[in-house]
Amino acid sequence: MFLMHPTGFSFALFPALMSLAVLQPSQAGCGDPCCGTLYQFQVSQSGASDFDRFRFNLGVEAEGATGAEAIKLINARLGSLREVLQPLVTGRLTVPAPNSYAIGGGNAGPRRQRASTTVSGVVSKANYNAVIQAAGRLPGVNLQGFTSLSSSGSEEAVQAKLMRQALADGQRQAQVTADALGLKRVQLLRIDQRGGGSPRPMPYLAMARSFNPDEAPAPSNSVNLALDYCLF
Repeated sequence: MFLMHPTGFSFALFPALMSLAVLQPSQAGCGDPCCGTLYQFQVSQSGASDFDRFRFNLGVEAEGATGAEAIKLINARLGSLREVLQPLVTGRLTVPAPNSYAIGGGNAGPRRQRASTTVSGVVSKANYNAVIQAAGRLPGVNLQGFTSLSSSGSEEAVQAKLMRQALADGQRQAQVTADALGLKRVQLLRIDQRGGGSPRPMPYLAMARSFNPDEAPAPSNSVNLALDYCLF
């Protein structure tokens, strides 16, 4: 892809580990922000933050001959689940209203009604095992996954560290390019931050193999920058 600079010079974007573009030098006193070589590229940094909590998701189901019977049974199961979870969780549980739908019929047997919903909340590392074990003992409850959550202040500290690393990498890359072109100075013109990090889900199968919360994947953070440098 070719781009056109206001000075009339065109430059191409080349796919690589870091996308980059170089604009040839314009005349001294050009009046542009960069009167040398405009160097554009992208740089990314990623890292993990500390975590001390998990967001969990549980599925709850119940069946009955009628919709009313299925709803009555799932409400009873939700009551039992709330009773065991409340002492273990941090903050409130989130429970959407149950949905009911028909199942079976024909060769699959008599038609019945199934009600289902989810329960989600936040639990500390200390209560992680207790939530898994308590939920596993109740009928109609299944574990759907956990997501590790950053400790207070940890994500901000990691993001700041990644930003510093990305800018330092950008400065080094710009200086290497300037040296290759026989130029002596680099000047940062523009920073465009493109997206950030988010917690990474912990798959259910990983939980089935081990109940050690320290083995869970840590929240993943990233910094993605588009940088413009002037080389002269």
